[in-house]
Amino acid sequence: MIGLAQVIATPYLILGVSILLLASILASKASERLGVPALLMFLLVGMLAGSEGPGGIHFDDPYAVRLLGTFALAYILFAGGLDTDWPSVRPVLRSGMILATLGVLLTAVLVGAFAVLVLGFTWLEGLLLGSVISSTDAAAIFAVLRSRQVSLRRQLKPLLELESASNDPMAIFLTVTMLSLLGDPPLPWWSAIPSLARQMLIGGAVGFLLGKAMIGVVNRIRLEYEGLYPVLTTAMVLLVFGVTEAVRGNGFLAVYIAGLVLGNADYIHKRSIERFHDGLSWLAQIAMFLTLGLQVYPSHLTPLIGSGLLLSAFLILVARPLAVTACLIRSRLTFREKLLVSWAGLRGAVPIVLATFPMTAGIRQGEMIFNLVFFVVIASVLLQGRSLTRVARWLRLDRAERSKWRMPLEFDRTDRTFRTSMVELVVSPDSAAAGQPIIHAKLPPGALVAMIERNGEYIVPNGGTEFRAGDVVLVLGDSEVLEKVRSLLMSA
Repeated sequence: MIGLAQVIATPYLILGVSILLLASILASKASERLGVPALLMFLLVGMLAGSEGPGGIHFDDPYAVRLLGTFALAYILFAGGLDTDWPSVRPVLRSGMILATLGVLLTAVLVGAFAVLVLGFTWLEGLLLGSVISSTDAAAIFAVLRSRQVSLRRQLKPLLELESASNDPMAIFLTVTMLSLLGDPPLPWWSAIPSLARQMLIGGAVGFLLGKAMIGVVNRIRLEYEGLYPVLTTAMVLLVFGVTEAVRGNGFLAVYIAGLVLGNADYIHKRSIERFHDGLSWLAQIAMFLTLGLQVYPSHLTPLIGSGLLLSAFLILVARPLAVTACLIRSRLTFREKLLVSWAGLRGAVPIVLATFPMTAGIRQGEMIFNLVFFVVIASVLLQGRSLTRVARWLRLDRAERSKWRMPLEFDRTDRTFRTSMVELVVSPDSAAAGQPIIHAKLPPGALVAMIERNGEYIVPNGGTEFRAGDVVLVLGDSEVLEKVRSLLMSA
């Protein structure tokens, strides 16, 4: 039965949540000007609202943080997979996966050794700390680059994107494994490797199969209301995670793979579903970081300033570069490119969420691990985040991003039998179509040029409209037709 005090408190709870969400959104605007990832601002809002801040909200529930973090990470990883362009990451698949697996393991071992030799941890506790802090954050990296309108040359951007989006499952597995080794009764160490192989194989397989199933369901279910399709995929994300965990696979890897499969497929209401999950991912990040900010006590961080600075310096300047060098020793990346990949290893959401695992498991150093990880994430974001664009320019690996004009026209398939899609193509200077009117450009039958963006202006074309180098052209057609148009406009 709900008590009177709870009924009275409900409006204040709703008001408080709304204020925190609005404050986080406004803080994200400040993050763009400061050149730091929005996650740092979300954490700051949470800390200010906490029991030691002006807000005075008392919150100390690592179990709730872990549960919320699990849900949030599932949706964040699914949205990351949904947004990953497979053709762009395929050339760097080998290097990216080595970084996401072996790189995470090497980082965990190196940090673990540092924790033993310098911080006085036992070997298992040190490896637990290393496992917790071993993954990087894609959202943090590209938030910094986008805020300064800087892109990266060659395959650096897809490599960092693939590594950061796919290394979380390995970090989660290592953390859970180390907790098992520290548990009562402890798990035998020799069972860890078969367990890793099983979880990764099952997670990848279930994610791929259920991702394919999601495509079929979305295209065939024929719901009466369009707004129900994003709700359907939201429920299926939890289904993918739950089924995978039930069969002892890695649920986080599974939801990422499912998102990757769905995002690179053709299905109805694709644009609206992708936009919904992008918004849901932001909501999950805000909720998670606010809660993490509430959970931390700044007074507990003060005694760890020295240890935190030493650990941050070792991770950024030693562990990450050594792991990257070892993993990319046979790659074609230059020394400068490897150096930038090393510096771009920002820590973010996952390490802080994983840091709640030792607290809920009753590990002796659990609270210290949480506070150290929280300190290192803030140090990483402030140091690497604020300097990443300058380092890219210093290494001459930056490339100014082309200003993106938002076309005042959208296209979204509403029926699986309607095969037409719309793409944006840029007319290459050496294209055979450059300088030719549309009627003489030899476009394949079935291609419709819907609109052209030229120097910031939008043109509704006719047969006499000429293609010019640099034009952004919106073309309608099926996949075969669009591929022919792409070849015509983007090459000689």
